[in-house]
Amino acid sequence: MTADVVTLLPEVVLALGAVLGLLVGSFLPPGREAPVRGIGIAASVATIVVALVVHGGPSAFGGTYTVDVATTTVRVLVAGAVGVSLVLAGDVSGVASQTLGVRKATPSTGRTDTAFAVLVQLSGVGAMVLGGASDLLLLAAAVLLAGLPLAALAGLARDGRATEAALKYFLTSALFGLVLLTGVTVLLGLTGATSYAALGRATPPVVVAVALLLVLAGLLMTIGGVPAHFWVPDAVDGTHPVTGAVLTTTAKLGGLVAAWRLLAAVPTTAVPWPLLVAVLATASMTLGNLAAFAQTSLRRLLAYSTVSQVGYLLVPVAVATRTPLALPALLGYLAAYAVTNLAVFAVLAARPHALEVADQRGLARRHPVLAVALAVGLLGLVGTPPTVVFAGKLAGFTAAVDGGMSWLAVVAVLNSVASLVYYLRWIAPVFSPGDPVLRDPVAPRARAVAVVLAVVSVAGGLLVAFAG
Repeated sequence: MTADVVTLLPEVVLALGAVLGLLVGSFLPPGREAPVRGIGIAASVATIVVALVVHGGPSAFGGTYTVDVATTTVRVLVAGAVGVSLVLAGDVSGVASQTLGVRKATPSTGRTDTAFAVLVQLSGVGAMVLGGASDLLLLAAAVLLAGLPLAALAGLARDGRATEAALKYFLTSALFGLVLLTGVTVLLGLTGATSYAALGRATPPVVVAVALLLVLAGLLMTIGGVPAHFWVPDAVDGTHPVTGAVLTTTAKLGGLVAAWRLLAAVPTTAVPWPLLVAVLATASMTLGNLAAFAQTSLRRLLAYSTVSQVGYLLVPVAVATRTPLALPALLGYLAAYAVTNLAVFAVLAARPHALEVADQRGLARRHPVLAVALAVGLLGLVGTPPTVVFAGKLAGFTAAVDGGMSWLAVVAVLNSVASLVYYLRWIAPVFSPGDPVLRDPVAPRARAVAVVLAVVSVAGGLLVAFAG
């Protein structure tokens, strides 16, 4: 048992940060809960250090949890995303929000700051467990732990839009959670076990395929992929940009690795799942792009953009067992996506009143550094060099070609080019001449985060280029 605890030490550290933050926050006056965020940030940093330094066994609790390069990567990325989100949250809490002129949606008696910090960390723990789960029951528990805190997080503002966002997320999560549990039940009945190792002997193939599809549907809800993506635009559009950053980043990191790990355990001779995943990837990137074209709300535009990004991220998953390039491509793309997505949401959080395309006019004239960071982030989501997403997409497309799915790589390239249209529609007013539409102040933490992540994106892309 002691060895198992050591193996799970990164998850334990982040969970303890949430528990300690909850205890401390209960004794602090409402609106003066900055120490809770500080505890969460410290726990995130400690989690990263522990994940990189402490090496437990290759598995824990009877092989239900696997620790490998993929698990370590998810741990580091999730903890980093949690820490960045807590830094951004400092601009919309307590005195800081009043200084920036941000409307406090909660009553003065609400402990929203503590709730935000605790829920983000708990969801992060769930996402980390998702990345290492090697058992169907643990997978189901991790989906719940990663998702349920996000439903509460979406409704923290306690206004009509936030309530609708939380309700849609919760109902969708409940529906697909039941679908996932149904698939787990069927697979348990076929194999008599819940470990991934037992999936290889499950028969008959048709029933296994249906059950696997049900489990995969639950993961698609977690990552926001088609056809379980309906919650994404409403949930992101109904919340603050900082919450939107959490909804579109944290759970995806663990959920995509969970999908890769699950599917890699099922022989393709029994179930032709590579083609199924390729079709889902095509649907996600295409429908996400088509829906984003008509958006004027920047939060909805980014929401559909994340649906599209899920499609690109599923490309290496589709060739998980066909090429050794698949896993490095997936992990690299996940890191690139996390950095870039958080950078763009940080720009939105820096100007919480400028949430429509029309509000972006004159940003470069009034806040040139922020405008450049935004351009780097948006062009990064397209996959434009020298950003790190370009390296991630190139690796994913190369893996698809090497895995015998050249047609999927072509579809992904065409969708990437098409996405440039709506990203440029956002960038154009930013650098257009004329007076700014809004002269609102800029949140200092969000601006710093956006600039730092933009620099990381470019530096990472250049580093990969020179290393290659």
